[in-house]
Amino acid sequence: MKTLSLKLDDSTFGETEKILEWIKQPRNRYINEAIDYYNRVQKRLILEKKLKKESALVRQNSMDVLKEFEEIDYVD
Repeated sequence: MKTLSLKLDDSTFGETEKILEWIKQPRNRYINEAIDYYNRVQKRLILEKKLKKESALVRQNSMDVLKEFEEIDYVD
């Protein structure tokens, strides 16, 4: 485990302390779980951005292929 110093806004700290009283969880465990959750959210957002970028790169090519298929005169 790594040790770090953390500065929180007074309001955030106060709110966190109230929640910790209710859920009976150590502050360290609570902060670790919060950061883990936030990391998972950020990973999803990064993946979403990558997928949108890649989708935009292939969009025109896909449309061109679709147009070519539509122009094919199928023989029965």
